[in-house]
Amino acid sequence: MTDKLNITIRIAGLAPFPLSINREDEELIRNAEYNVNALWRKWCGRFKDRTPQEVMGMVAFQFAKLYFLIMAQASSMEEILSDFEAELDDILLKVD
Repeated sequence: MTDKLNITIRIAGLAPFPLSINREDEELIRNAEYNVNALWRKWCGRFKDRTPQEVMGMVAFQFAKLYFLIMAQASSMEEILSDFEAELDDILLKVD
């Protein structure tokens, strides 16, 4: 059995395109495809004065914004955990 899987995804009414992905990533990829399309359809209905391409740009921006927000939160959490670990080391390794 191969570790790669060939799938086809469809985004925003565009022509389908093939991807070769790691088998264990399929659920993540399908979930991403579903959520991008769901937001695109919702916003196409909401922003009727915009072209589908403009709406796709808005969707891409929304997901990029969320990505960078999560990255900043992860970095902040990493810093907090590092400080906590240093404090814990000081407490546990303190020799009286």
